[in-house]
Amino acid sequence: MNNALEVLKKHWNYDTFREPQEAIIQSLLEGNDTFALLPTGGGKSICFQVPALLKSGICLVISPLVALMKDQVDNLKKRDIKAIALTGGISWEETGQLLDNCMYGGYKFLYLSPERLQQDWILERLKQLPINFIAIDEAHCISQWGHDFRPAYLKIGQLKEYFKVPFIALTATATEQVQKDICTLLQLKNVKLFKKSFSRPNLGYHVIYTEDKINKLKQIFNKNPQPAIIYVRNRRDCLTWSKQLNDLGFSTTYYHGGLKPKEKNNNMQLWLEEKALIIVATNAFGMGIDKPNVKTVIHLQLPENLENYYQEAGRAGRNGEKAFALLLTHEFDIKITKEQFINVLADKAFLNKVYHALNNYFQIAYGEGINEWFTFNLQAFCLKYQLPVTKTYNTIQFLDRAGILTFSNENNDKAQLQFLIESREVVRYISLHPNEEMIIQTILRTYPGIFEQITAINTVAIANKTGKSEEQVIQILEKLKKLELIDLYLFSNDSKIIFNEPREDDYTINRIAKQLLIQNKVKIEKFQSMLNFVHNKETCKSVLISTYFGEANTSSCGICSSCRKKETSKISSIPNSIIELLKKEAKSSHELQNLLEINTEDLIFALQTLLENDQIFLNQHKKYQLK
Repeated sequence: MNNALEVLKKHWNYDTFREPQEAIIQSLLEGNDTFALLPTGGGKSICFQVPALLKSGICLVISPLVALMKDQVDNLKKRDIKAIALTGGISWEETGQLLDNCMYGGYKFLYLSPERLQQDWILERLKQLPINFIAIDEAHCISQWGHDFRPAYLKIGQLKEYFKVPFIALTATATEQVQKDICTLLQLKNVKLFKKSFSRPNLGYHVIYTEDKINKLKQIFNKNPQPAIIYVRNRRDCLTWSKQLNDLGFSTTYYHGGLKPKEKNNNMQLWLEEKALIIVATNAFGMGIDKPNVKTVIHLQLPENLENYYQEAGRAGRNGEKAFALLLTHEFDIKITKEQFINVLADKAFLNKVYHALNNYFQIAYGEGINEWFTFNLQAFCLKYQLPVTKTYNTIQFLDRAGILTFSNENNDKAQLQFLIESREVVRYISLHPNEEMIIQTILRTYPGIFEQITAINTVAIANKTGKSEEQVIQILEKLKKLELIDLYLFSNDSKIIFNEPREDDYTINRIAKQLLIQNKVKIEKFQSMLNFVHNKETCKSVLISTYFGEANTSSCGICSSCRKKETSKISSIPNSIIELLKKEAKSSHELQNLLEINTEDLIFALQTLLENDQIFLNQHKKYQLK
C-alpha cells in the first residue's frame, strides 16, 4: 500500500486515501472480486484507477454514460495517464486502430459501453489485451430493480469465462435488493463488499412548502451568498430561472444537455471560478464535478426517485462544512408532478405505436433495417404522428435501453462524409486548390478510414486544428460535394437513430413488453418513495434516506426540516409546561430543568418569555412563581 500512496501522490497530489478507498484497493490487489458502494463524492474512480496503475496491463472500464467516460478519460490524460474511450460515432477502422493502441501503446485504461461488448469482433479483440482488472461503473444498471436498468449490462457476467482477473462493481446508490442482483448477475465470487454510510451529518435536507419560489430563492441567497446549484426539469426552465435570478441581482449561469460544448465549458468555468455563484441546471449537470464548497443544492421540482435526489443533493457540502439540500414545493405542484409522471409512462400499446411509427417514418420494410442509421428530429416526428413529445422520448429511450435501437440525443459530429475518388485524385485536387489543402489534409490525417466508408467528423475540431472557422470548413465540404468528390451529410437535426435489429413488429414488442411493465412498476414504487420523503414531516429526512438504502440509522440529524419542526414544536411547548408545574408550587430554575429534561438555553428562553409577558415572577426565595 506504500506504492499505492506513491501513485496517489504522484498523479492526484493527495497524501491520504478517503475511507474506505485503501481497503478497496487492497482487496483488488489481493485478487478479490470487490463491490464498492460509495455515495456521490466518495471517490469511486480512484478505487480502480490506482491499483490498475500498480499492475502491468490495461484496466477495462465498462460505463453506460458517454459523458462520464469522456470526463474520466480527460481527467486521466491531465494526469499524464494514457486512456481511451470507445464511444459511439467511431468508425470500424478507427475502433480497430484504438484497440491496436491499447495492445501496443502503453495505455492503462480502456473505457467502453456495455453495448460494445455485444459486438463479437470487439470481444475477440479484447481477449487479446493484457487486462489486469475489469471495473463496472454505475453497476446498479444491471438490476431491473435499479433506477436505470440497461439490459446490455446482463452480458457483462459472461466476461468471467474469458478473463480470470478481479472484477470491481461500483455504484453510488443501490438498495439491498439491487446489491444482491449486482453480485449475482456479475457472477462475483467471494465478493468483498465495502459500503460507506449514506449519512451526511453536515447536510440538512429541507422540504419547503411555498407557492412563491422566486421570493423564497431570493431569501435563501440573501442569507447564504455562496456557491449553489439549482436543479430544474428541462432546458427552458434553465433559461427562465437563470434570467429571473440575474434580474434580481444574483450572478447566475445555466447548464443543460442542449448547449454546445464551448457554451457548456464557459458556463461551467463561470461557476467553478465563482464569477457566477449560482448555476441553474438539468440533471445533465454534475458528473465529475467536484466543487467542495457548494453551500446549497435546490430542487425546484420533484426528482423521479430518491437515488437521483440523493446524488444531486449530495453535491453540497463536500468540504464537510454545514450545507443545505432544499426541495421547494407545494401541494398543487406535487399533484401536477405526480400526474405528469404517470402520464409519460408508456404501456405496451403506446410502445407498439411508436415502434411502428419509427419504422414507417424511415420506410423500413419487415425483416430489414438492421445497422441502418438515420438523422432524427423528435419534434418533427411527434408532429407528423400526433404523439406527445415527452412520452415518445421516454419510449424511444426504453427501446434504446432494450437494445432494439441506439438513440443518440447529442450529436457533436455535425457532418458525415466519404471520399468518392481515390487518394491520388485528392492529392491532384489539393495541388490545384492550395487554399483548401490544410482542411482536407487534416481530415485525411484525422479520419484514415474515410475512403472506405461514411465517417462521422467533428467540424469544430477540424476548424480548431486548422485555425479556420467552422463555417469555412463546411463551405469547403459543400463545394467538394457539388463537385461529386465526396458523399456528405450535414446534420441540422437534434439526434441520430441506429436500428440494431431487423424490423419484426409484434415479435419485437412482445419480447420486451414484460420488461417495460417491470420498469414501470419499479418507477412508480420509487416515485412513491420520493413522495413519502416529501410528505413525511415526522421522521428525520436523513433517517428516511438511510432506511431507503437499507442502512440502519436511527439517530436523527437534528438539522433537517423534520427535526427542526420537532425542535420548534418542543421549544414552543416549554412555557405551557412550566406554567403547569408552577400551578402546584414555586420552583427554582434547577428544579424546572430537571423535571422538564431540557437544555439550559431552551429553559432560559422560555422563562424570559413568561417574565416579559408578566405571567410569572421571581420570589424572595429565588424561585419562579405564577402571578
